[in-house]
Amino acid sequence: MSSQNPEPEQSPDPKALKDPEPKQPSEESPNQEPKEEGEGEEEEEEEGECGFCLFMKAGGCKESFVGWENCIREAEENKEDIVEKCFEVTSALKKCMEAHADYYEPILRAEKKAEEQAIIELEKEKEEEGLGAQEDSKDLQKKSDD
Repeated sequence: MSSQNPEPEQSPDPKALKDPEPKQPSEESPNQEPKEEGEGEEEEEEEGECGFCLFMKAGGCKESFVGWENCIREAEENKEDIVEKCFEVTSALKKCMEAHADYYEPILRAEKKAEEQAIIELEKEKEEEGLGAQEDSKDLQKKSDD
């Protein structure tokens, strides 16, 4: 009897892989472990994740994104201020995304557009408040002139 390697997943020899059980994930990078060997339930949950999360984790900032997700989850569970609690991990994630801008460019572009839109909205609100204040002062001026 010949002895076969008891762990065929570690052997790249196709002859030793007669058992079709080992499956290779279709779009994982070579430095990630296959789902069978790693994080078990967490990886299974990942299959039901939103497209945004899958996109973020598929790029070079997976660790930063997971850290950010965990921080947000903890803050929500503990009813903490998300901005205050997660400022550092958010900043680290943004820096990582900028360092990998070739991959994260669509997200960075959308974020920039959202920031620009928020600024426009704030400026409109300030103008409306300013006009309201000017009208109030004109009304007061008229009343004092009377």
